[in-house]
Amino acid sequence: MKNISRWLAGLPAYLWSGWGAIASLLLMLAAWEWASGLYGELILPDPRSAASTLMQMLASGAAWPELQVTARRALSGFVLALAAGSALGMAAGVSMTASMMSRPIVTVLIGTPPIAWLVLALLWFGAGDGTPVFTVFIAAFPVIFVGAMQGARTLDGQLRELARTLRMPATMRFTDLYLPHMLSYLFPAWITALGISWKVVVMAELLASSDGVGAALAVTRSHLDTPATLAWIMAIVSLLLAVEYLVLEPIKREVERWRAAA
Repeated sequence: MKNISRWLAGLPAYLWSGWGAIASLLLMLAAWEWASGLYGELILPDPRSAASTLMQMLASGAAWPELQVTARRALSGFVLALAAGSALGMAAGVSMTASMMSRPIVTVLIGTPPIAWLVLALLWFGAGDGTPVFTVFIAAFPVIFVGAMQGARTLDGQLRELARTLRMPATMRFTDLYLPHMLSYLFPAWITALGISWKVVVMAELLASSDGVGAALAVTRSHLDTPATLAWIMAIVSLLLAVEYLVLEPIKREVERWRAAA
């Protein structure tokens, strides 16, 4: 009950903070409207045409299965990358040797284009879910790994020494000392990796799958259906924003309450 009351008390501030995001989205829509008037409906339909097409696809039920498939693949790869990248990055961050050894590996993973991993995934997993999930994982993992490693490496050494001197239990040391500091590095990395996951999964589906939003975009491309293409883009971006602002952002605000208290 206490947690619910605290969440309700913080809800107005959370909703008010969303005005900045809403304003930026409105500016983006205004720029889209202007570009549509400049280039014409054939090249770039206006936002209302794309939204109307999306509403029709949702009402008919044609969009929901594709969105569900894409969201499942993107979130599966993202969650795997979040778990592995956070754990391994924190482990590497507490050891200078591990940090130095992992640096070239991370450089290779970041520098290799996702399309190259996609080709390898096709050879290894075929045209099923494994290909887009693996491609998302391998693209998001190094971003999260670096964030976790930097969070662990930048923890104040005096605080660590104080914790050892006071003989803090390992659990308390992790939850009260390490975790609050590392979350300030982890959350930006998680949000960046989430955006990467959405982009990569659509690319993987476009090139290597018969279902999902990427496959639907391939169909609209072959039909030269620009409004439907923009409608699918609008749908996938809306899903991304929903996950970020309705899931990750409230979690971030909850776990970072200690900053306000400080």
